[in-house]
Amino acid sequence: MQEVIEKAAVLIEALPYIQRFRNETIVVKFGGSIMDQEEGVRSILNDVAFMACVGLRPVIVHGGGKNISQRMKDAGLKPVFLKGLRVTDEQTIVIVERVLNQEINPHMVELLESFGARARGIHGEDILRVERHTETDPATGERLDWGYVGYVTEVDTAPIRAYLDAGLTPLLTPLGRGPERKVYNVNADDVASAVARALQARKLVFLSDVPGLLRDPSDPSTLISSVKVGEVEELIRRGVISGGMLPKISGAVNAVKSGVAKTHIIDSAMPHSLLLELFTEKGVGTEIVG
Repeated sequence: MQEVIEKAAVLIEALPYIQRFRNETIVVKFGGSIMDQEEGVRSILNDVAFMACVGLRPVIVHGGGKNISQRMKDAGLKPVFLKGLRVTDEQTIVIVERVLNQEINPHMVELLESFGARARGIHGEDILRVERHTETDPATGERLDWGYVGYVTEVDTAPIRAYLDAGLTPLLTPLGRGPERKVYNVNADDVASAVARALQARKLVFLSDVPGLLRDPSDPSTLISSVKVGEVEELIRRGVISGGMLPKISGAVNAVKSGVAKTHIIDSAMPHSLLLELFTEKGVGTEIVG
């Protein structure tokens, strides 16, 4: 009986959050190592199905995990990364597009629907307009070019809103249509941030390979539970925010500045971390607020 009472208490704790976020749009991005673990993907999508069932409007942006690199190796191509972004030539973008749009996205839609949700896939290049991503190396002055890699300049939100209004959960691939109508690879964190801003989402959630933002990357107990936008620059200067956390924090800051109420970075490997962050008092990751 005690176990049943405890379960009821959990539901009661979640009630005010369900009421608060009902009919609100929540953008969720996940990728990284969790994409290579079927049970992990199923757990996250189960959480998403719960969100949709209680009246939230989730929008999913997903990456490709190691599938793309493996398909490249199968084709005799060596994956090359520059400053964390995949260098994408004409052969590679064909593989990226096929893996994301024809393999991973349909599989995730099928999984989500197996949990009772109604879902539809959206090919990113159908709604995202991008420009080619280049940088100048500050040390050498050399122009860095990733090939068919872009950054988002425009989001056509009409298809996303139409699916949400019809009670469907959209799952979006991180691809965009660039100059000369060519398909470009886009960092999934950047896509999630751009989509959240365009939709004026209530929340943006990054599911990460780490528990959140850590003062010491080797010590989970140094988790920073809350960060204000005004504190980010100093944390970057001190090296607390670096590497793969940079695009997530940058996207979070841009989203908050553009009207998204709050962003979260949580551990994708923790069972039901998405529900724990959204529907409990303490949460489990790092929140970024204005």
